[in-house]
Amino acid sequence: MSLKVTIVVGNPKPLSRTRKVAELLVEKLLEPGSYEREVIDLADHVDEIFTWPSEKFAGLNAAVAESDLVVFASPTYKATYTGLLKAFLDRYPANGLAGVVAIPVHTGADFTHAMGPTHTLAPLLAELGATVPGRGFYLALSQLEHLDAVVSAAASEYATNLARLARVAAATSTAHV
Repeated sequence: MSLKVTIVVGNPKPLSRTRKVAELLVEKLLEPGSYEREVIDLADHVDEIFTWPSEKFAGLNAAVAESDLVVFASPTYKATYTGLLKAFLDRYPANGLAGVVAIPVHTGADFTHAMGPTHTLAPLLAELGATVPGRGFYLALSQLEHLDAVVSAAASEYATNLARLARVAAATSTAHV
């Protein structure tokens, strides 16, 4: 059984560096052939982001909520994630992401906002019921020349956290499930 993996990109620029970082993180974290990946580049859907209700967004939101792993990626805007990503996440009810493992990713000009994904995006994802397996991942533009190594290190840290979580899950009583 392959994992369902979704990448949600909140950059208003389509095909951004932020998207590239998120895609590379998934490639480094998961074994090839072990997952099916979908990318939701919100820049491609700005025409309907504030349309309520929206069949298109209901489908996108359902696809994310049904995923095993979701990487939520955003450039850093005003010390946090973009309004585009926030508008997408605002469509979920409480616990709308229950059962989803979510990794918050930010990109930014420098390390000034390096704790942004941990202090701004991770709490929102947890509020929506997602499981966040560690601190958020932040990539500064100065790290682009070492992108592969930086993303590999982050993937290794997430893999370690997920393996420990899997050990705990395996010992969990099925009476609660």
